[in-house]
Amino acid sequence: MNVVIVESPAKAKTINKYLGSDYTVLASYGHVRDLPPKDGSVQPDDNFSMSWQVDSKSQKRLTEIANAVKEADRLILATDPDREGEAISWHVLEVLQKKRVLKDKHVERVVFNAITKKAILEAMNNPRQLDAPLVDAYLARRALDYLVGFTLSPVLWRKLPGARSAGRVQSVALRLICDREMEIETFKPQEYWSIFANMKTPVGDMFQAGLTGYDGRKIGRHDVKDGTEASTIKTMLESASFAVDSVVSKPAKRHPAAPFTTSTLQQEASRKMGFAASRTMQVAQKLYEGISIGGETSGLITYMRTDGVQIAGEAIDAARNVISQDFGDKYVPEKPRVYTSKAKNAQEAHEAIRPTDLSRRPKDVAKFLDPDQAKLYELIWKRTMASQMESAVLERTTIEVLAKGSGKTANLRATGSVVRFDGFLTLYQEGRDDEEDENSRRLPAVDEGAALTATSVDDKSEAIEATQHFTTPPPRYTEASLVKKMEELGIGRPSTYASTLQTLRDRDYVELEKKQLVPQDKGRIVTAFLESFFHRYVEFDFTASLEEQLDKISAGELSWQDVLRDFWTNFSGAVDDIKDLRVAEVIDSLNELLGPHIFPPKEDGSNPRQCPSCDTGQLSLKVSRWGAFIGCSNYPECGFTRQLGKPNGEDGNADEGPKVLGVDPDSGQEISLRNGRFGPYVQLGEEAKPRRASLPKGWSAPDMDLEKALQLLSLPREVGLHPEDGKMITAGIGRYGPFVLHEGTYANLSTPDEVFSVGINRAVDALAEKRAKGGGRRGAAATPLKELGDHPDEGGPVNVYDGRYGPYVKHGKINATLPKETDPKSVTLEQALELIAAKAAAKGGKKKTAAKKTAAKKTKTSSAKSKTAKKTDVDAASEEVPWDDAS
Repeated sequence: MNVVIVESPAKAKTINKYLGSDYTVLASYGHVRDLPPKDGSVQPDDNFSMSWQVDSKSQKRLTEIANAVKEADRLILATDPDREGEAISWHVLEVLQKKRVLKDKHVERVVFNAITKKAILEAMNNPRQLDAPLVDAYLARRALDYLVGFTLSPVLWRKLPGARSAGRVQSVALRLICDREMEIETFKPQEYWSIFANMKTPVGDMFQAGLTGYDGRKIGRHDVKDGTEASTIKTMLESASFAVDSVVSKPAKRHPAAPFTTSTLQQEASRKMGFAASRTMQVAQKLYEGISIGGETSGLITYMRTDGVQIAGEAIDAARNVISQDFGDKYVPEKPRVYTSKAKNAQEAHEAIRPTDLSRRPKDVAKFLDPDQAKLYELIWKRTMASQMESAVLERTTIEVLAKGSGKTANLRATGSVVRFDGFLTLYQEGRDDEEDENSRRLPAVDEGAALTATSVDDKSEAIEATQHFTTPPPRYTEASLVKKMEELGIGRPSTYASTLQTLRDRDYVELEKKQLVPQDKGRIVTAFLESFFHRYVEFDFTASLEEQLDKISAGELSWQDVLRDFWTNFSGAVDDIKDLRVAEVIDSLNELLGPHIFPPKEDGSNPRQCPSCDTGQLSLKVSRWGAFIGCSNYPECGFTRQLGKPNGEDGNADEGPKVLGVDPDSGQEISLRNGRFGPYVQLGEEAKPRRASLPKGWSAPDMDLEKALQLLSLPREVGLHPEDGKMITAGIGRYGPFVLHEGTYANLSTPDEVFSVGINRAVDALAEKRAKGGGRRGAAATPLKELGDHPDEGGPVNVYDGRYGPYVKHGKINATLPKETDPKSVTLEQALELIAAKAAAKGGKKKTAAKKTAAKKTKTSSAKSKTAKKTDVDAASEEVPWDDAS
């Protein structure tokens, strides 16, 4: 008997069919061990030894694997063909060795690039040993990400309350986004003018030529600076005579792009289908693991985490055959195309992403796929086929025009191109992040020396057009353009781009608006802090050079401990240097670095940092456990605050200070409208701790009056006694909107206005409906959005629900939130099991932390100082895991 270990149960099921009854294929469900999310899991002083932890779910699977191996003759490790796959095999092997179940059993490692019968059987006939350098590279990356996260994140928590985390690649990617935003904010538009002449040939054909020279000097795109100069040139051209100075036509070729790598697939799927990088990888994973077609499950694409652009010879032959069949022999190049990677630090050179069977056309498999799968498969198929097709043949034409008039000369040029043979363009054209002038206009036939006439095209145009323009700032990054930039700089690895981008969004460091990555204030503050005090570690060149060293480890050229030792010596020193830095010094540095963003210049030229309330204080960045805001240096005498990045406040009048709405009839105190760090609110009086109420969603500050303010300040409102137990029902507005409350059960109301009018009958009905759905403090919808089936190991249903915080999957008492942008109706049982297993592991870690807290309370400490230190350790341990770069 042979035991084969793969990652996923779907893959295990398919491979078992191919191998037959002599093989037992078991799934590890991804990584079986990880570094515990606590300080001390990596020990720099002990040659970077690591303490690994097995969660309860993985422990059960490892026991099943160990029991199977006991009865087996051979263990075959068949995890994915990359660094992470090698690491999973290493972890499984380490655990089995500790369990002493291997003894003298034969252990082999096999890799395959596609889940097809041919690829699997071929891999089984060509086993190898574990790739030790590749495992070392994994250990180095894991230790680096851990050390950066668990060393830098606590510094953030202490110096910047409200900050979430920092990471080796995450922080550099965030810096790219923030730097671009600063470019946009500080950009000063420059005026320029374009001048075009609408030309008419002797036979009446029209074309347009743009100005390239005037009075002996060359004119570039931005060289005509103002309307006066433009008007002078236009006047000269209006009275000039025109003649063709030269006509040049040159043949040109346009070659197809290489087959997809991980990053180019993410970029193209983002451009053409709007997929987030994480969504692209989810769909690609499913296509790779296999789809049931005609009763047989087979992988449709090769492995989707790769830097390589080459494809196997047999795939090239298959592509050429299909091209000949579908498009004709003239679309098949004389020789097969061979591609080499241009990506910086390209490594782990596996085959490019391609269909496993190129004769399996998109239309043939579409009915077996969901819409997203069908779109992605078609994209991969077309890109692969196009990469082996003949080049497009173009003819590029340039017409130079000479204008003479008023004793001056001007030069104009028209360019265009004609497709003489479409080649690969008949099937596929690569998308672009920025619009480019393709010079696709076709120019008329004209002879050198021919006279031309300037004439208007229609009633709305002029013969000579002078148009004013202003330069524009660089665009914000999209996911596609950011991935492209990171790859160009050699930052991170394609397999981690999706998780890095998702982490930035999960941390609320960036938001996706109209496909653009917009940095949030929280992310900009973290970036400014790192640039001020850890500049070297967010430098692009430093991060890229570290990637090069990691690649050399995987090639067996460097020792992973030596690389870590060099990094840690400098990094820990940098942390020590700011250990005693006061928060005030940090704030001063951030005020300077973020000045253009948080204190933009005023139109009247006055000091942008002068407090608009007291006139004597200086506005400054302030931090609290809830985040950052702008406040006055004269606090507490002056209580002026406003949100970060909103100089004029939510209501556009924050600089005017509090707005008095009227007087409270009961207390005689003034009620005012103010703008604070969390938005606009109303306040009663000026006491040390005045009564306040935030404006609910949908209420605008300009529409506030005394009546509305009194309503808000009166909350919570007593609705009446519940008819069943005689206990009070109250109505209020909380963090999640308007509600009614009775004995710990909250029921949502439709609008904030309903809070002030809801009666006892409506409130009782809402509470009864919530309880009927299983509601309460932790209520969940009784009816699932989707039933996925029973848990394969523990039994019991696994379902998808829609909850207060979004869609989630549930098994027993474990609820796991679905990642953002995941369609809850497309979730599979395998995906749900992975999320549930991860949540169970995290929950287990929290229980251990809670136990430590209980034990710490029972232990008497020698001083108040040591008590504070222990509390800090516990708080840090309970934060979210700060590392972000493990794939």
